Amino acid sequence: MDIRSQVSMVFHLDKCIGCHTCSIACKNIWTDRKGTEYMWWNNVETKPGTGYPTKWEDQDKYQGGWEKRDGGKLGLRSTGKARVVFNLFHNPHQPGLDDYYEPWTYKYEELFNAPEGDDQPTARPISMVTGKYIDIEAGPNWDDDLSGSPVYAENDPNLSALTPEQRAQLSAIERLVFFYFPRICNHCLNPACVASCPSGALYKRGEDGVVLIDQKRCRGWRSCVAACPYKKSYYNWNTGKSEKCILCFPRIETGQAPACFHSCVGRIRYLGVLLYDADRIDEIAGRPDNELVDAHRELIVDPHDPAVIKAARENGIQDDVIRSAQKSPVYKFVKEWKIALPPHIEFRTLPMLFYVPPMLPVMSSFDGKTVKNMSEGLFPDFDKARAPIEYLGKLFGAGNNSKVRYVLKKQMAIRTYRRAVTVGDVDMEHAEGMLREADCTVGEAEAIYKLTSLCTFEDRFVIPPAHREEAIEMVADPLEYKQSVGFGFKEEVKRGL
Repeated sequence: MDIRSQVSMVFHLDKCIGCHTCSIACKNIWTDRKGTEYMWWNNVETKPGTGYPTKWEDQDKYQGGWEKRDGGKLGLRSTGKARVVFNLFHNPHQPGLDDYYEPWTYKYEELFNAPEGDDQPTARPISMVTGKYIDIEAGPNWDDDLSGSPVYAENDPNLSALTPEQRAQLSAIERLVFFYFPRICNHCLNPACVASCPSGALYKRGEDGVVLIDQKRCRGWRSCVAACPYKKSYYNWNTGKSEKCILCFPRIETGQAPACFHSCVGRIRYLGVLLYDADRIDEIAGRPDNELVDAHRELIVDPHDPAVIKAARENGIQDDVIRSAQKSPVYKFVKEWKIALPPHIEFRTLPMLFYVPPMLPVMSSFDGKTVKNMSEGLFPDFDKARAPIEYLGKLFGAGNNSKVRYVLKKQMAIRTYRRAVTVGDVDMEHAEGMLREADCTVGEAEAIYKLTSLCTFEDRFVIPPAHREEAIEMVADPLEYKQSVGFGFKEEVKRGL
């Protein structure tokens, strides 16, 4: 075993209110400089919707992430030895400014210095790139709360999993079937951005797995922008360098939560450290789509296992980091309770940001039947939910709907149980029967309730102590780093990537 530590995250989508406080906190700290106007390292999207940049999930368009090739080997979809130089001059799969949006400000002097007159003066929008007047046509949250509209929701790539009848039904209930989907860099275990960089400027920090860009080594190839399937690497047109979310590592090193986590109004965000076996990354990333969710969980090892602790210590991981892993809320959500799922695991980057799928758009379609002794069984038919299970399965289960159904059943059972405890209008025997059917004990239900509803700041953020001086540094030799982690592209790296 090659045990490494990784700072990981969970976002509980049922608690997100779409306030964008996280986005503004990040914007004010990290991307308020020239060349970063269009960058949103943290953004909140409405689902169904096309997101930011437009249709970022459509890899037929952007060619991001990994693909399985002949012999079962993984290869980057966006680049290769024969394309890397030519892509510098023209990359047809790289998003353009129109896919993001042209950032703008306003010419306030026209408002403040306007002469007296009969008309109300206005401040006209001007481009922050060209300085010329523009007509605003898009923005980073342009489709906010517009889910179900024919302009945005109908172009959501995840809707390809639905039947024509389901898509028609979804569009008919305009602006009612939606949830919020906040996104940051996933700091993946098998990052396509790291593998794609010809300069070796991208790397994973050895002590916590945060993916960073060395600005001194970056030469503006922009391969990382095209390779990242989540489109969370950006090109700074002013400096000629790429930039991305750094998970506020200066804050983490001093025991503080990242700015977007700290400012979250809905308290949807959890942060902790996970231990994983780096020797298995190549094998896990190459599994069939329907096995990827379970395989991803297999990669995460038990921090209480004596063999894991021994291997971690031999690899230079400190005892206080191991103790942090043992208390990690992320481990509970992902490994113990199995209610947090990775986004688009079929991209095979093995993201370390997990989501608890939302219940609200599902429960609202059952007219209160969830708290009654239903004749058709303990649970309603999730396939008849207002938010189609196929849509959530495409987003969080690589098309494996059973993984999402498991999470929804457990969440519904816990809500019914807590209603029996606190309100009393549900029969306790029925509620406990739902828990058993949902593979959940009363103790687990109480633990999940406590961590999602009564959690303190310290419960949500278990930040491991920084050990920069003893880190397994991975930046010195990109080739050696990529081979040591076992990303599954050793041969391509040798050939010149």
